[in-house]
Amino acid sequence: MVSFPLCRGCFLWLPLTGLLLLTTALCSAQARLKADTLQADTTRQSFDARLIGNLKQMSERKTIMGKLLKATLNFNPRNEEAYSLDAERIEDEYQRHNYKIVRNLDIVTLNALGYSIHDSTRVPRNFLEKAGNSLHVKTGRGLIRNKLIFRKNEPLEPLALIESERLLRQTEHLLDARIIVNEKTTTKDSVDVLVITRDIFSLGGSGSYSPSSGSGRISLRELNFLGQGHQVRGSYRFNLNQPRPWEASGQYRIENIGKSYISAELTYINQNFYKEQSAFLRRDFFARNTKYAGAVGLSWIDERLLLPPTPEDTAQHFGNLSFARRDAWLGRAFTLKSYNLGYEPRGQLIVGMRLVSTNYTKVPTSNFQDNLLVLGSLGYSVRKYYKDHYLFGFGRIEDVPAGALVSFTAGYENGRLSNRSYLGVSSSFGKFDTRFGYLYSRAAYGAFINDSNWEQGVLDIETLYFTKLAEWGNWKLRHFFWGRGTLGINRHPEELLSINNENGLRGFRSDLLRGNQRVTVNYEANLYTPLSVLGFRLAAVAFADVAWLTTNNQRGLFKQKPFRGYGIGFRFRNEYLSFSTIQILLGYYPQLPLNEDFQNLRVFESSRPYYDFTDFRFTRPGVADFR
Repeated sequence: MVSFPLCRGCFLWLPLTGLLLLTTALCSAQARLKADTLQADTTRQSFDARLIGNLKQMSERKTIMGKLLKATLNFNPRNEEAYSLDAERIEDEYQRHNYKIVRNLDIVTLNALGYSIHDSTRVPRNFLEKAGNSLHVKTGRGLIRNKLIFRKNEPLEPLALIESERLLRQTEHLLDARIIVNEKTTTKDSVDVLVITRDIFSLGGSGSYSPSSGSGRISLRELNFLGQGHQVRGSYRFNLNQPRPWEASGQYRIENIGKSYISAELTYINQNFYKEQSAFLRRDFFARNTKYAGAVGLSWIDERLLLPPTPEDTAQHFGNLSFARRDAWLGRAFTLKSYNLGYEPRGQLIVGMRLVSTNYTKVPTSNFQDNLLVLGSLGYSVRKYYKDHYLFGFGRIEDVPAGALVSFTAGYENGRLSNRSYLGVSSSFGKFDTRFGYLYSRAAYGAFINDSNWEQGVLDIETLYFTKLAEWGNWKLRHFFWGRGTLGINRHPEELLSINNENGLRGFRSDLLRGNQRVTVNYEANLYTPLSVLGFRLAAVAFADVAWLTTNNQRGLFKQKPFRGYGIGFRFRNEYLSFSTIQILLGYYPQLPLNEDFQNLRVFESSRPYYDFTDFRFTRPGVADFR
């Protein structure tokens, strides 16, 4: 099953460009090489220069082939602004302007295709860029202004400029953002500020189809509906085997209502074995100087739980679970006056309280009871950010979090059948090193206490490391290492772990293999190539995954033979479009689960990111996850 982006313009050109794709990729890559890398091989350079020159001349002809080449090829070098791990921390850029009055505030919003924040002379030049912009509604300046945490004719608070730029850059419908202080007009007590943003083409989607079964999936999303920042997502699956041939889901989200940074979200999911309807209002600790955060919401969920299998089972056993949940929490952050433990940014002390009421209408076992859970947390957070690229994207600027977060949680569950207490602790840190790379580590433990008995406990450990970006001209290489351990302590029998896909081995799927203790180690190498076709950048991927899983509360986790997965593949992404990253991978699995029909070698596609950053912001008080 292979996934393709639903691009209206692309299908008009693909039949004509099938024989030219390889030539397009090579020529586009050579046209974008930097001047210093072009001096490496003069013989090849002259050949490529002649080839590109001939193609450029052909693109200027008023023929079908000329128009095709002009629409698909980019003959102008791509100048990328370099941000590396040894760059200055972002907040150092604007410290000297703290507490100055914002005299003038100008906002420039650029369309999605053909423009550049760093080069004002760049404009759309080919048909695809111009046609794409005509179908896109550009973000309004008022929406950008509402995202800023500083205002005209008011003093600049510390971190206001850099936090505003980061918040704009992390907005899903914006490709990049830049906030510039006009140093020529700056005085001792006032500044003029220019804000420049660039959109992505916010309408996108994906699809997949299996010719053998006739089943498929269609997903659409609009990340900037009518230029107002509203997000609409929908997905539909068809021709499924059982018990119903279709599944559907949808979500509508409004961000930053009335400049409050409160978001509203409606979710509807109707799948064969999982149904959800929910509505939430949320406000996070979105910036390092945010004082208040919280949420309130309702959800109704029906799902089918996998019950504990036995070694002899050849079929799954399930139970039905239905419940309604009301959830609310509130947090308050206090910025400390001093901090002297090696971090320059000031830390925050945060307190939070949460109320969760759960009422069950269907339960698979007697381990589920109606309850009211009250939780309180005390946390310490310090955050800072670095700029880098080629982490999870294909060249766009990414904000890399560093810092630390420590939290203590205590609570009480008032249940219909029994009452119990809860205790939990969590600690995480992340650090850059200019020669070593990035290291993130986290450890958490939580458990309920019922009549002096510790139950439903979990110890969760995680470490993520990626190397510094290695570069050879326009070829770039980065390695990722990810280790995770989840150990259940006195869990209920129906609470089970798997090693499927993002939980362990990518591309692996077992309906029966479950356990209550799991350790996974993942490695990935990403080779970013200069090849580009129709704006889609190409990266080669190699991975190796190992997972240990114990079943039926057996001891000796590492005494069992691990499950393994090895593979290679390709990853495609167009940073200017809202399409998900397309991954086509070939995986090999030398050890297979018993009593299941699963092949050692399989080709699979994925649009989900396997790794992601965990920010060091304080979130709602909660029970430690076991999943």
